[in-house]
Amino acid sequence: MWARERGYDPKRHLWMLGLIAPASALLPSQLVYRTGLPIFWWIGPVIVLAAIPLLDLLIGVDGSNPRDEDYELLSEDRYYRWCTYLFLPVQLVGLLLACAMWGGTELGIWDKVGLATTLGLVSGIGINAAHELGHRAEHLERWLAKIALAQSGYGHFFVEHNRGHHVRVATPADPASARLGESLYAFLPRTVAGGFRSALRLERERLARTGSGWWSPRNHILQAWAMTLVLFGGLIAGFGWEITPWLLLQAAIGAGLLETVNYVEHYGLLRERRPDGRWARCSPRDSWNSDHLVTNIFLFHLQRHSDHHANPGRRYQTLRSTEIAPQLPVGYAGMIVLAALPPLWRRVMDHRVLAHYGGDAWRANIQPGKREHYLAAVPSGR
Repeated sequence: MWARERGYDPKRHLWMLGLIAPASALLPSQLVYRTGLPIFWWIGPVIVLAAIPLLDLLIGVDGSNPRDEDYELLSEDRYYRWCTYLFLPVQLVGLLLACAMWGGTELGIWDKVGLATTLGLVSGIGINAAHELGHRAEHLERWLAKIALAQSGYGHFFVEHNRGHHVRVATPADPASARLGESLYAFLPRTVAGGFRSALRLERERLARTGSGWWSPRNHILQAWAMTLVLFGGLIAGFGWEITPWLLLQAAIGAGLLETVNYVEHYGLLRERRPDGRWARCSPRDSWNSDHLVTNIFLFHLQRHSDHHANPGRRYQTLRSTEIAPQLPVGYAGMIVLAALPPLWRRVMDHRVLAHYGGDAWRANIQPGKREHYLAAVPSGR
């Protein structure tokens, strides 16, 4: 009866654990005051960069996929929507508490840096909640996506991700698709600047098609940026100018986390070309996949990224892990740590990219300036 009414999902009651991420912004003050240990101002990176990768290794992969007969029931079950909706108020309460502490005199400089880092990681994971909501057709959920982006000040992501990245993914033209041989530190400025320019162009073109100018109230980018201005302005008015650098720092960390995940998701992958020279439709082979259970719960199945790009209309609870998708060796949390260490990253990932293409580097998305290095290993006569 339960399966017929709701759709069978063995992870159903685990999805609320995704709220641990924004709740980590509520923990530092209580943990520090109860233990006297200032390390807990840094609870965010401890959870995201240490505890979750370890749990991924201990618990392993999920291995379950939604059944075809349950797809519609799972899609319409509003329980899963509330798991993402509730992320927002928890996230904002954590930000309010942090601002009160940044504006006070009790914390030292490194305590404030730790708290800003924790809030920044929450902000970055909040962009993932915005990512899920922004793909939906429902008017409410699209507005909630913009609200979730307000803390990071990254409102243009709403436009660029849906109308830019999903169109150009796994091609050299996509600023959010990392290239084989490109380090994270080369990728970050390219994707931040490229995504920003692309979002402005896409929104300007959309408004022009509707006969509206840039300063139209229908401008999605201006709507999202206005939310950031209202949020930050209200917080500064309430807690003082002293919180400004910490607001900006946590926003930068949040955006950096998002773009680091982008780096992981498509590194070196290139879509095939059709006979007419145009790019083939995106398939599960064009995104890195991971089915490690713990990170998938925290990120609302973001790691089933191959299915997401092949079927962007699917809600997170219905995404599947497919055998044809290239697989990451660990979950996203662990891959973020590897990405910060380029020599280790290349040692772990480069041979996986080449193996995905049967050793044929010509089929990969290679960083300009590195082509000769990677193509030298291709047998002559290619």
